[in-house]
Amino acid sequence: MKKIITFLTLAVSLLFASPAFAYSVKPGDTMSGIAREHHLTLKELADENPHVSNLNLIYPGQEINTNKTIRSNEPKIEEPVNLSLSNQEIDLLARLVRAEAQTEPLEGKIAVACVVLNRVESSQFPDTIKEVIYAPGQFQPVQNGQINKPADEESIQAVKAALSNQRQLVQGALFFYNPTIATSRWLDSRATTHVIGQHVFKL
Repeated sequence: MKKIITFLTLAVSLLFASPAFAYSVKPGDTMSGIAREHHLTLKELADENPHVSNLNLIYPGQEINTNKTIRSNEPKIEEPVNLSLSNQEIDLLARLVRAEAQTEPLEGKIAVACVVLNRVESSQFPDTIKEVIYAPGQFQPVQNGQINKPADEESIQAVKAALSNQRQLVQGALFFYNPTIATSRWLDSRATTHVIGQHVFKL
């Protein structure tokens, strides 16, 4: 009977968990720890897992839905994933960072790199660094040739930081601009996530 109950419990868990965002509980896991790991509040995680009646009682192998449902007019922020870039891609991204953020602080350079990585991960843009950077009308350095100049050391450092411990610096941001010199104002209406140096970062 115990085996049957266990099987039914697992079946219910799998029924309610989202396969694309299911986290399999490991020994020692807690709901609060899973929430932190997936950048959710405990309440948000509980709301997405109505099948977990006791937040203090989860078991190894149980499937937990870690996808936050977007409610009302809340903008969707796509969760970053680990990207592995070739040396050529790192160099190309660093050249764009130098051209776009040469006078910005290191944090601003990292943020620019993060925007490109966010675009690669977003369904709204192409899925490679090269395609994102060279997409028509997206980055001025491509149009004026600045993209062809070598990257400096700090820009390379910024890209490496964006690929590791600073990946979530501007989570969700898909655009950035300098409002004091921008000739087009269409980004003004988009939601702002961060302001770093002279750049405003937008969803």
